[in-house]
Amino acid sequence: MTSPMAAAATSIRPDEQARYNQLAATWWNPLGPMRPLHVLNQLRQGRVQALAEAHVGRAPGAGLAGLRVLDVGCGAGLLCEPLARLGAAVTGIDAAARSIAIARDHAAASGLAIDYRPGEPAQALQPGEQFDVLLLLEVVEHVQHMPRFVRSVLAHLAPGGLVVASTINRTWRSFALAIVGAEWVLRLLPRGTHRWADFVTPVELAHAMAAGGLCQQSLTGLRYTPVLHRAHWCRSTAVNYLASYTAAPATLPGSTPMRPPERQRGSDNSGH
Repeated sequence: MTSPMAAAATSIRPDEQARYNQLAATWWNPLGPMRPLHVLNQLRQGRVQALAEAHVGRAPGAGLAGLRVLDVGCGAGLLCEPLARLGAAVTGIDAAARSIAIARDHAAASGLAIDYRPGEPAQALQPGEQFDVLLLLEVVEHVQHMPRFVRSVLAHLAPGGLVVASTINRTWRSFALAIVGAEWVLRLLPRGTHRWADFVTPVELAHAMAAGGLCQQSLTGLRYTPVLHRAHWCRSTAVNYLASYTAAPATLPGSTPMRPPERQRGSDNSGH
């Protein structure tokens, strides 16, 4: 039987790790291969801030001072830096060591104190180390065993903490737009960046979180317009979506408290 730590240590596929090490130097180029993430990041930053502020009872725009934030799969720190500027104590981990090296250099040049560590959760984090906010943004679709990976990360959530995750739903529409359109036709992302079979439905992610004792609190869709390079929130979760989870139901801005959804055939794969 494989121990949780051993399992977590091999959750990232070697080909994924090699790909992101190769792309590491392009992270901070807003017109390079990471351009879609730069666009999405502007939207995600505001949502993460609003969710975290509401979760701890702060007024909108009050900032994140005193909160410990862990960004899992942080890349070169596109989101770590703005969160640090909001006052959070940010730790960023990534399996691609070259991305972490780029992140450290960029943070130093920006005068920001961010704790960047290479490796997966079992390698980069100490047993018992806990954080108030855990971020799993565009990472769960790149791991070999999503529920096991989520479980390894949730071991580092402080009591009463918040998890924010974003990923790509596994629908016919996501295959057409995120793979055929974005990778094969428009070349917005390097070909092979995503595998449709590894995309994660909202129900699957909610059940992985529920196994760790968390309830889904909010769920919203995200739409990216490739030609215009713009992104906005939307009702449809057929392609991209962002969700938040806590140990107890809570009312968050623009969302309704939800229990982990029950498995319903076709509920996430209708593409509507």
